[in-house]
Amino acid sequence: MIPLSATLAGVGALILWAFLALLSRLAAGVPPLQLTAMSFCVAGGLGLAMLALRGQLGVLRQPPIVWLHGVGGLFGYHALYFAALAYAPAVEANLLNYLWPLLIVLLSAPILGMRLGPRRLAGVALGFLGSLVLLGGGARFPAEAWFGFLCAAGCALTWSTYSVTAKRLAAVPTEAVAGFCAASAVLAAAAHLALEPSVMPDARQALAALVLGLGPVGAAFFLWDFGMKRGDPRLLGTLAYAVPVASTLLLIAAGNGALSWNVAAALLLVTGGGWLAATAR
Repeated sequence: MIPLSATLAGVGALILWAFLALLSRLAAGVPPLQLTAMSFCVAGGLGLAMLALRGQLGVLRQPPIVWLHGVGGLFGYHALYFAALAYAPAVEANLLNYLWPLLIVLLSAPILGMRLGPRRLAGVALGFLGSLVLLGGGARFPAEAWFGFLCAAGCALTWSTYSVTAKRLAAVPTEAVAGFCAASAVLAAAAHLALEPSVMPDARQALAALVLGLGPVGAAFFLWDFGMKRGDPRLLGTLAYAVPVASTLLLIAAGNGALSWNVAAALLLVTGGGWLAATAR
């Protein structure tokens, strides 16, 4: 029996990730790797402080494979994502990146031995179609951007593999994510110093980075880890297609864009897909 509370924790992560674009927009002007380092620093620093206060720093003593899994998933995904945006058009890169929910559902069968069934497959297909309607309008894939597209596909494969295989590491406490965030902050800072100019953030940018580190680049990873280890990855993978739709709606509500037919159609498709997956036995 899969605990509902664990799946709901994963849904909490999806809700937080819906605010990622809006908060990133508020932090505009800060180089992406610098923003990643700042956000992970908040998440990792706060997480390690809480572990220290509870006397739980011992949870960081994990085998190398666990650290490779955690840091590789968190930092590897972000590094590939920024590379994809640097070498390929943003719309097309995002479309390939959002193959990860579909891959989570599909990989749950061979890796975890979970049955998919026609309703779940139909649900995730509707979710992907909603993402295609939302992000794929006028998409073109020029051959010269092949490296960026490869990185975007790598994003999807990295995050889906990290998410599904987390269930194989269920014995690792979720609190260990604090260490993975701290290590990712160090790697992101090193990449930033090597590849980007540094910018002194103003009050708005600093606040956005702080909230990112507390939410979409902080608490969300802890909730996702718990949800993937204890909850239903098939349902979470399908519901993940609500993230780009909700993110777009939040941007519209904040005055960044207008409601259009493709947003409404994507919302209906994702809602229908989520209902199919949630009602599957």
